[in-house]
Amino acid sequence: MKAFARQNILLVLMVSVLIITGCSQEKENTYTPTVSDFQERSGVQVYIFSIHPLYNPTRLHEVFQPMIDYLNRNIHNAQFKLEASRSYAAYEAKLYDGKAHFSLSNPFQTINSLKHGYRVFGKMGDDDSFRGIILVRKDSGIKEIAQLKGKAISYPAPTALAATMMPQYYLHTHGLDVMHDTETRYVGSQDSSIMSVYLGTTAAGATWPPPWRAIIKQKPELKEALEIMWQTDSLPNNALVVRKDVPAELVSKVAGLLFNLHTNEEGRQILQRIELTRFEPATDETYQKVAGFIATFIKTVRPVEYSGDNATK
Repeated sequence: MKAFARQNILLVLMVSVLIITGCSQEKENTYTPTVSDFQERSGVQVYIFSIHPLYNPTRLHEVFQPMIDYLNRNIHNAQFKLEASRSYAAYEAKLYDGKAHFSLSNPFQTINSLKHGYRVFGKMGDDDSFRGIILVRKDSGIKEIAQLKGKAISYPAPTALAATMMPQYYLHTHGLDVMHDTETRYVGSQDSSIMSVYLGTTAAGATWPPPWRAIIKQKPELKEALEIMWQTDSLPNNALVVRKDVPAELVSKVAGLLFNLHTNEEGRQILQRIELTRFEPATDETYQKVAGFIATFIKTVRPVEYSGDNATK
């Protein structure tokens, strides 16, 4: 009876994941922003601050709205509005169309955004956390990369750098042709990639450390069932980008507040929600290493839509 009950529970969870994944894929090519409750102040320009899909929209607002509130309390001649997107594709469409004034983007999206009127002014610290991790079930018996041949592997999205491209490159350089030797499943989100492994619908799943740390706080049973079997090298963490027509004085105010969050108690609590120790200054040049990685990835693993100068070299 216990085994039967467990099977029923797993079936319900599996159906839920498939529904979430299906909805995410159905919305893949549509621009449908999700924003928090917002009351515009008269006479003050509103600036959209978008965040790439680190989490689902609800969770993303829980994590980042305190940061936006902090900016709004401390900058009086502008107002900031947090915006989340339903998928990587929707976020990227918005970013590359210039619909966001400020954005927190992954390094791949950052490199692309430079061709669409943005510049880098800062980044998340903790570069050591910007690496891919590959999870398996502890009871799977999988210990060697070769054991993944012929099996399904879950990833959040084709353009997730730390959680997809870096793990795919890692597997490639360790002898696995991921495009031909495995079944690649893009499941729409970090949580779905992790849950796919937990439910046994994929043999392995890729993500990166912050979403993994966040989900095991909410669901400790995942830590009991899953383990990090492999991890990649690191690259520069997610970037803070701004549209080039945003006044330099405003960018300086935003940068000053974000770069000093770690120096006061309220700021440290905001950073703790984000799973981050600090934000720090950065420029376009900070991400040249990322451009090199992407060019190598395209040559050796698979094509990916990319606006960088060296994409095909």
